[in-house]
Amino acid sequence: MTKTSKYVSRQSDANGIIHWSDEENQIWHELITRQLGVIEGKACDEYMAGLQRLNLPTDRIPQLEEVSKVLRATTGWECAEVPALISFDRFFELLANKQFPVATFIRSREEFDYLQEPDIFHEIFGHCAMLTNPAFAEFTHIYGQLGLAANKQDRVYLARLYWFTIEFGLLQTPDGLRIYGGGILSSPGETRYALQSELPERKPFDALDVLRTPYRIDIMQPIYFMINRIDDLFDIAHLDLMALVEQARALGLHAPKFPPKEKQAS
Repeated sequence: MTKTSKYVSRQSDANGIIHWSDEENQIWHELITRQLGVIEGKACDEYMAGLQRLNLPTDRIPQLEEVSKVLRATTGWECAEVPALISFDRFFELLANKQFPVATFIRSREEFDYLQEPDIFHEIFGHCAMLTNPAFAEFTHIYGQLGLAANKQDRVYLARLYWFTIEFGLLQTPDGLRIYGGGILSSPGETRYALQSELPERKPFDALDVLRTPYRIDIMQPIYFMINRIDDLFDIAHLDLMALVEQARALGLHAPKFPPKEKQAS
């Protein structure tokens, strides 16, 4: 979060309204209509129920208050308008206060299929539906509280917990494997890859294992962790996670299952 963004977030007016351009609304329309088709039969029931509650418009980018109204009524959360990139301190502070940071920009057509920084489509379509679920909402809240109190070194370990649950978590169901992680649900390629490809490893969730597993943000994930039910997130949230962080540090990281990122020539 220390790097600079090429995107500039739009600011709301005195009434909390963001004035999106026709082109930005059209990009939202194309993103959401495409992804609604892709996630069918792949997203978990809890996500689909949340999506129904949110009733997101498909013809325009929703205003944050439209989403916050539903979140407040279900789990007490709300959206927080933030710039394209924020500090880790601010990120954890918002989560600790049940405010989900939403960067108020939408990707360009050049990055229509993939961008490394989260835009409003990723945050709202990917995450906010799950924030209507009590277990997911509590897990995210406690995660924010832990992160806010943690030191810089411990936050690196906690980032892996966020990555393999909130962003890239999978769920075992009686009907088969389903997705609850927003990083997958907002990406057509990763949605298909996570469930249908033979390439990634899919492991039962173990908190210590997760804290020791490296990841890269710019590739399809070589490994996913699966929980058995969404309410498992309640149990994970109430583990002594900081003691597990200490244990993970003592044991060291697993060998990465991906090649190192190539350095760009300066």
